[in-house]
Amino acid sequence: MLLILFLLFVNPVFAQKKNPDIGVFIDNLFHITEVMVTDVASPPAAARFYAYSTLAAQLAWDQAINTPNEMSLISKSNHRIPKVQIDLSEIEPHFVAIYAMLEVGKQLMPSGKILSDKQEKLIGHFIKSKWISKKQLNQNLNFAKSAAIQILSIAGNDNYNRLSTLTRYSPKNKEGHWYPTPPAYMAAVEPEWKTILPFFIQDLSLYKPKSPASFSMEPGSSFNDQLQEVYQITSNLDEESKLIANFWDCNPFMVQYSGHMAIGIKKISPGGHWVGITGIASQKAKLNWEETLFIHSLVSMGLHDAFISCWEEKYDSDRIRPESAINKYLDENWRPLLQTPPFPEYTSGHSVVSSMSAELLTHYFGESFDFIDTSEVYFGLPERHFSSFYQAAEEAAISRLYGGIHFRDAIEEGSKQGKSIAQYILTRITN
Repeated sequence: MLLILFLLFVNPVFAQKKNPDIGVFIDNLFHITEVMVTDVASPPAAARFYAYSTLAAQLAWDQAINTPNEMSLISKSNHRIPKVQIDLSEIEPHFVAIYAMLEVGKQLMPSGKILSDKQEKLIGHFIKSKWISKKQLNQNLNFAKSAAIQILSIAGNDNYNRLSTLTRYSPKNKEGHWYPTPPAYMAAVEPEWKTILPFFIQDLSLYKPKSPASFSMEPGSSFNDQLQEVYQITSNLDEESKLIANFWDCNPFMVQYSGHMAIGIKKISPGGHWVGITGIASQKAKLNWEETLFIHSLVSMGLHDAFISCWEEKYDSDRIRPESAINKYLDENWRPLLQTPPFPEYTSGHSVVSSMSAELLTHYFGESFDFIDTSEVYFGLPERHFSSFYQAAEEAAISRLYGGIHFRDAIEEGSKQGKSIAQYILTRITN
């Protein structure tokens, strides 16, 4: 198990109490997921929201139990938080961690105000369960809001607020390059995400994948062979392959048309799926609170960095999607099993973040950690069993080929890209 990077200093009063179950944290984190689904948050934006929200929980916990700054997770990142001096005698660590998390989600997400109701329910739950008294409430609320403000100050300086001022992306209208796909023909999403500041990565060029196969329809060329592979495989999918593709779809932009009416289909993001897996693993392993907060923050921060790296490559290589190429050169009536997401093809985002997440989770829980993934049950899909995080990541990656939305080199190089990022993060936090 990964070495916990902070020390626990609990006051005697807190030590005598029975701790709330970690399910309280995981359930409230899912409320943040629900808001993201409502807002149709893009995959990289969703990862950013998870990162700052879970980091707020981590920071509030660390400050509540008086963890030395140099032992905190944030001290291992590209950011620093000043030491807060405050009376900790009546601070309930579990409460302030969750409340701070919800507060950051409330402030960052467009529909975040929905979380105000969740905060009120959280207060009621902790008071009813006698984990916190009405007399202690205001002090705990002020403490949690202070931690949230500290994280929001970091978020306010990560260049996210500058995205709307940057030059808008326009398709190049050249062979082999990306252009909008049916049915919604949406504009490219988050083309300047590479300008967002990462938590751990200091030089994006170090995680640059090798260049994608050059566009060529010549028989025997790598691109043409891969195009033919997508066309042939998707034309002969068995039921298991279809199930795998749908299970890992995680496309928040899916649109269906009924007559002239466009209907958005609510789905979780790729990062949301792996945050769900992190919660499932935490509960199965019976982690305590500090371990649960740590691994959720670490995976979420890793997702954030992985999407920045992936999105830089997507708009640098700007490669055409299989749907566009097959319709133009092979079969104008072909449609992929999954709806093509609205951004360039290379590398596969799900492959990058799945490989990154699996690497971090395997380092923490072990190589033979089996689990039942129920992340998609809420969205109407059955649970799936995996014998390891690596197996889950490999299935997530190949699902993009079954779904007809990625070429093989985008999947394979994306998986390498994610693994490399995770290995660097592990080096940062263990040194």
